[in-house]
Amino acid sequence: MNVRRSISTTAVAGAAVLGLVTLSACSGSSGGAEKSKDGKLDVVASFYPMQFLAEQIGGDKVSVTTLTQPGVEPHDLELKPRQIAELGDAGFILYLKGLQPAVDDAIKQAGVENTVDAATLTTLEAHGTHEDHTGHEGEAHAEESHAGEHHHEEHHHETEAGGDPHVWLDPVKYAEIAKGVGDRLAEADPDNAAVYGKNTDALVKKLGALDTRFRDGLKNTSTRTFITTHSAFGYLAERYGLDQEGISGVDPESEPSPARVKELQAIAKKEKVTTVFFETLASDRTARTLAKDTGLKTDVLDPLEGITERSKGTDYLEVMESNLAALQKALGAK
Repeated sequence: MNVRRSISTTAVAGAAVLGLVTLSACSGSSGGAEKSKDGKLDVVASFYPMQFLAEQIGGDKVSVTTLTQPGVEPHDLELKPRQIAELGDAGFILYLKGLQPAVDDAIKQAGVENTVDAATLTTLEAHGTHEDHTGHEGEAHAEESHAGEHHHEEHHHETEAGGDPHVWLDPVKYAEIAKGVGDRLAEADPDNAAVYGKNTDALVKKLGALDTRFRDGLKNTSTRTFITTHSAFGYLAERYGLDQEGISGVDPESEPSPARVKELQAIAKKEKVTTVFFETLASDRTARTLAKDTGLKTDVLDPLEGITERSKGTDYLEVMESNLAALQKALGAK
């Protein structure tokens, strides 16, 4: 999504300054990553999908903290000085560049040796929406395609990352990232390399089974089109031969234009769409309004940017199973 929302300049600047002071002691370390007093590798994850990987692969050999607390929309994150200090103490940092500008800025200043950008562990692709044709397509031409500074700022981080960052919603690509994380953890903590390898294999197997369930469960449906507030499901749609129609483009909080609403109403009728999906961490007002005006149902399709008490599951695998069930119901799976 990569929308550069309003982030406190003072907070980011203060965090960066504090980061330079508190993290400088860690930047010159060499060899294996330092561990905490209990012998575990301290891992800092940027947000939930990275946290899940670290916990599953690291097991009891790591202590994982996340910069994005449950219920916080990741793109809105403002880092506190305490969180910057946690970065400085980390033995391993796992993040996804291009998704959270505040995190990218802080990590750039941190200089922690074992820092892994998950976007480099797979191939990012371009995905777009009809509302914002250049949102995920033709990133090299984003600056040419938009006349205003506002648009250039919105797409700056996505261009840096190389495309749509929502790779965790594709079990196959998520498995590729898992393998890379396992390798990098083994490099940072060679004493426990065998454990990381075993846990990685187990997680990849689970993700493979999840991919099979999605593939089989969505093979035969009455329609291949779904409408969602947040255009986060480009990889999932591509993997399983579906068509994602985003209401408001890449920003779930923005309002769709009247033309876009009219277009979606036409698409819903033509493609026999039954449901408008909203999510747990963003407002559902626009989705519900569109559904009401179009005579459609509403349901949750969770982009899994965080787990809360409203989530339909306690972890990534359970919520993805809920997403599959929601898609099967909405698409008329046979």
